Amino acid sequence: MIDVNPRIVRPRRLCVALCGCAAVAGCMVGPDYRTPPAPATDTYTPSPLPEQTASAPGAAGLAQRFVPGQDIPAAWWALFHCEPLDALIRQALVNSPNIAAAQAALRQARENFSAQAGGTLLPSVDAQLGATREKLNGIAFGQPGVVDEFNLYNASVNVSYKLDVFGGTRRELEALHAQVDYQQFQLQAAYLAMSANMVTAAVKEASLRAQIEATERIAAEEDEQLGVLGKQFDLGGVGRTAVLAQQTLLAQTRATLPPLRQQLDQVRHQLAVLAGKLPSDTALPEFRLEMFSLPETLPVSLPSALVQQRPDILAADAVLHQASAQIGVATAAMYPQITLSASYGAEALTPAQVFKAGSTIWSLGAGLLQPVFHGGQLSAQKRAAEAAYEQADAQYRETVLLAFQNVADSLRALDHDAAGLKAQTDAWRSASDSLELTRGQYRVGGVSYLSLLDAQRQYQQTVVSLAQAQASRYADTAALFQALGGGWWNAAAPAAAATTH
Repeated sequence: MIDVNPRIVRPRRLCVALCGCAAVAGCMVGPDYRTPPAPATDTYTPSPLPEQTASAPGAAGLAQRFVPGQDIPAAWWALFHCEPLDALIRQALVNSPNIAAAQAALRQARENFSAQAGGTLLPSVDAQLGATREKLNGIAFGQPGVVDEFNLYNASVNVSYKLDVFGGTRRELEALHAQVDYQQFQLQAAYLAMSANMVTAAVKEASLRAQIEATERIAAEEDEQLGVLGKQFDLGGVGRTAVLAQQTLLAQTRATLPPLRQQLDQVRHQLAVLAGKLPSDTALPEFRLEMFSLPETLPVSLPSALVQQRPDILAADAVLHQASAQIGVATAAMYPQITLSASYGAEALTPAQVFKAGSTIWSLGAGLLQPVFHGGQLSAQKRAAEAAYEQADAQYRETVLLAFQNVADSLRALDHDAAGLKAQTDAWRSASDSLELTRGQYRVGGVSYLSLLDAQRQYQQTVVSLAQAQASRYADTAALFQALGGGWWNAAAPAAAATTH
């Protein structure tokens, strides 16, 4: 016969009992979440897109071709082939406080999930050591006058486990995991917003520089023309009115420079902050339109793929998932809750006796808590969770609609930008030719000064508008990449590793 120590058998029985009860915990109340299906459409706009946009002379006037289903690179901004911009964005990925905050929020969500998973799915085990000095009065035991003082030492292991019979704990973990997903997609949204904002700001800076330089050239020409008129006035060739009109035109042209320079300063400050730098940082590169190349092929993701790419849609889906899990949590709170507990140890009057066989103590316990009356609290909590789910569902659908609107707006903007740039280029050429012709005619007395003045004003407007039209093509191209999700799913390590579960 094998002699088995009962001190070993009882803990084993306890473990077997706990594991068996854990196996019972199999069902989960509440809805099982499924991501809503993608909208049943295969297009973004009411009318089909052209195969390619219109073209115009110059680097900003290239025809762009729409390619349905083409994938987007993670570093999509590199398609503009502007190395200073690429370097600045890569610095911002490391230095941006907004990115750092999103990364920290993701780590916090993961740790909250890990803490909850370890504390609820597994039994809690605590080791306890204690020593007390006690005094007892024998009257409590029917022995008046008997007083005893003694020391008491104990060592024990306590185990407790809450059976997740109806899945409330697992629904809580499901909600926490959805929170992790939400923070992950918020991080991707921060990456996308930062890169898109930097591209847009760089293009705007380049456009403002072009407008300022063009306005300065126009002002110099007008100042030169004013000098000519002044000499003609001194010789009696023109009247005072012509000189005053030219002075007014020159002053108006110069008056447009301070607002443009103010906008340029603000954009420069914005770029610095986006890159995680102070506005006073002098190492920021200067951007000009000729530094950018226009991508000739434009990806157009399938509508069914858009809902799986846009970080804001995926984040809204995670919020909806979390709200669904909370319904299960509120439902499980209405069902019985079973708790198992056990302790095993020793208790003695001296430390040396604690580890002897005769000092062993143990206990097994089970508790059942069935909610009976809470004044309608539990039912109200469940209805509130269901209403929160309906709210999250409506917000998800709104996010999807806005995403499709963003893509549709960007696609149409690119088509209209190309046509607009072509028309603006034609207008600039006509205004330039008209100004040269009017100047020649004015020199020989063929036209009045008012005709020359009108030609100068038209030319000034077309020069500034041309710079704005060129910048719009670059900016709206960046807006399309942002609307389609930015290609974050193609990011290579370590960037991808920083955002995975």
